[in-house]
Amino acid sequence: MRWVTLTALLVAAALLAALELLFQPLHIGSVPAPIGTVLVLLTMPWLIHATTDVSSATAVAASPLVVWVVVVGVLGFAGPGGDVLLPATWQSLLLLVAGLLAGLLPLRRIIEAADRQRARRSNQHDGDPHGMIRS
Repeated sequence: MRWVTLTALLVAAALLAALELLFQPLHIGSVPAPIGTVLVLLTMPWLIHATTDVSSATAVAASPLVVWVVVVGVLGFAGPGGDVLLPATWQSLLLLVAGLLAGLLPLRRIIEAADRQRARRSNQHDGDPHGMIRS
């Protein structure tokens, strides 16, 4: 059941990446409205935290970010029919930076929490390896 959940989260990450690419170049009148950036800032931390419910492994927690980067890279730079969905504009750079930061910051917190748990467990076992009190 956990693999089904993880697969659904990774498919969601891929679909959201494609959707964010499509929404990024939108304009309201003549003003750019990078809706893709707003979407990635809202969805990427949620995806990272949702994968930690499936497994506490760092590779599993990072998998939505990896899928997002691959989809944005493939569709953005070598899109369907040779179209470039990520033109050389500040909106494209904003999407890339926001997506990476929105994924890396929660991932960093998850890794630090896992390190603290490991340190706590090792400190508990360092006191007396056999569970005996010596005087």
